[in-house]
Amino acid sequence: MKTLIGGAAASVLGLIGLAVWWKPFLQLLAGAIPIMLLLGGGLALYLGFDELKDTWKKDDTKADNTPVKTEDDVEKYKTEINHLKKEIESLKKS
Repeated sequence: MKTLIGGAAASVLGLIGLAVWWKPFLQLLAGAIPIMLLLGGGLALYLGFDELKDTWKKDDTKADNTPVKTEDDVEKYKTEINHLKKEIESLKKS
């Protein structure tokens, strides 16, 4: 109940203060809006550049992690696949 009464009193005092000091409020608002736009724009630039750097890092890691395949590797994998196929066939028969 105290919170409700305190909130109502604060609202009434705020409304009275806004009516009395309307011109200084507008002057404060006129000075605060450009600063907020400047700070918000700077933050957006920083976050956009940071996201762009992350994208560049992802592209670099993708290019660096490509495995180099040689003929020996290919033959090794083919023999391993054939061995596993034979093992599967023997297990199916059992």
